[in-house]
Amino acid sequence: MKKLINDPRNVVREMLEGIADLTPHLALLDTENVALRAGLPAVAERPVAVISGGGAGHEPAHAGYVGPGMLSAAVTGDVFTSPSSDAVLAAIRATAGPAGALLIIKNYTGDRLNFGIAAELARAEGIPVEIAVVADDVALAGVVAPERRRGIAGTVLVHKIAGAAAAAGLPLAVVSVKARSAAARIGTMGVALGACTVPTAGKPGFTLGEREIELGLGIHGEKGVARGEIRPANELVEQMIARIAEECGLQTGDRVALLVNGLGATPPLELAIVARHALAVLRQRGITIERAWNDNLLTALEMPGCSLSVLKLDGNELQFLDAPTEASAWPGSGHIPASRSIVAATAPIAGPAETHLDAADSSLRGIIMAAADALEAAEVQLTDLDSKAGDGDLGASMVRGAQAVRALPESAWSSPSRAILDISTALRRAIAGSSGPFYAIALARAGRHLAQQRKLTAENWVEAFELAVAAVTEAGGARPGDRTMVDALEPAVRSLKSTAGLPPRERCSLSADAAAAGAEATASMSPRLGRASYLGDRAIGTPDGGAVAVAIWMRAIAQAISNQA
Repeated sequence: MKKLINDPRNVVREMLEGIADLTPHLALLDTENVALRAGLPAVAERPVAVISGGGAGHEPAHAGYVGPGMLSAAVTGDVFTSPSSDAVLAAIRATAGPAGALLIIKNYTGDRLNFGIAAELARAEGIPVEIAVVADDVALAGVVAPERRRGIAGTVLVHKIAGAAAAAGLPLAVVSVKARSAAARIGTMGVALGACTVPTAGKPGFTLGEREIELGLGIHGEKGVARGEIRPANELVEQMIARIAEECGLQTGDRVALLVNGLGATPPLELAIVARHALAVLRQRGITIERAWNDNLLTALEMPGCSLSVLKLDGNELQFLDAPTEASAWPGSGHIPASRSIVAATAPIAGPAETHLDAADSSLRGIIMAAADALEAAEVQLTDLDSKAGDGDLGASMVRGAQAVRALPESAWSSPSRAILDISTALRRAIAGSSGPFYAIALARAGRHLAQQRKLTAENWVEAFELAVAAVTEAGGARPGDRTMVDALEPAVRSLKSTAGLPPRERCSLSADAAAAGAEATASMSPRLGRASYLGDRAIGTPDGGAVAVAIWMRAIAQAISNQA
């Protein structure tokens, strides 16, 4: 790790001290990592305080947006870690008067919890507090519910609008409504060309091949929704704008503000190329871009890549975006020309060619049906296991899932990706509780990956399986050792990746062995998630039913592949 730091444990405070040393209107709290406006009016005369924050590593967010006309205070946690509720409360106490405070929160569990606790404590002290949650990550459409999407770079626009509204003297109820309204109309999607390195970790969060990228990522150094091959900037921009337009309901005649955000290591040259085509694509859709900005605005340390944020404007938001601010990181007026002064006489660049896959052959259907047979045959076993550490419905759930797969129409087998995606939908609808959503999320991610391939290989299937397992861990928060289905899935993935040179039937058999061993190992684990966690150590001695179910269908798949070889 090569970084211009001292002790990794002190990077946050030293960073804030550096910013304060360079910014006349900024001050720091002595006991917390809070940057706030210097020289605030007397308490009784203060307008609504607008407060935001999150983990460090997103610079210039959030301290760079503290200043008249924008944030009253920014609360900074450790790198990629939510600040404490005490720190947030200290920021409220330091900046809020009788007019109260608005907390702008990015939609992460830690931020929601700690900012939410601070809000309740402040209210108990008599300080009016409202909350606006930003959940602008449209890449998670189809993966999580809209209310569970991450808050990412579009948050900067909410900072500006809320800060200007507060500076105009508007009351807390109005400022909060304007912030929430703006947040609800922002869509953001990102792409990463590489990983970043958290100082305390000392190594990148993931590894990409020379031509690999991550699509649909957050701002904490994590992997994206999907991994793909690097493509021309224009194609990537088109993909991102299309997703944003779909999720935000953008139509011809709409007015928007555009934010092109660098993730930390993307040079201005590349960001300008991205901005160029983002403007063009929006205009091609008949959308008017009232304002646009292009800069490193909310980063992920030194991650190479960018995100696009589009805010669908209402009738009066421009006045808040145009209002003056002394926040050092706000990138300026955002005024852009209606068009280039020189327009190339070329046709619009076509989007990426549609992927066409061969129809799924009978072997895939046979493999899937073998898994369904095995789960139906294991109903009693799975019910018994789940009765000892859960609610006893796992066996019936797996049978319902198997029946739903059998009922798929012929059209579901038109291609491998279509089959996997339709199975995802079938399981989501057929299986109640947590098993259905977990399998649905996993298969949806796998199916999308397969759909991106022009010709499927064994490694594409391994990649899809890996993405599916990642989806399960992200959705439920489970990790190996937590006594869940992940304890069978994760070793199965590792086995597949480590046996790349072997014939498919051997790889699958070894992977099934790894899943079975992982499932058996759960018998000695104390559960940390799900209903079984309520039993604590009383669950030890019985393997986790969900992990056993994974081992069952993986063994069935391995046997089916062996029989076809």
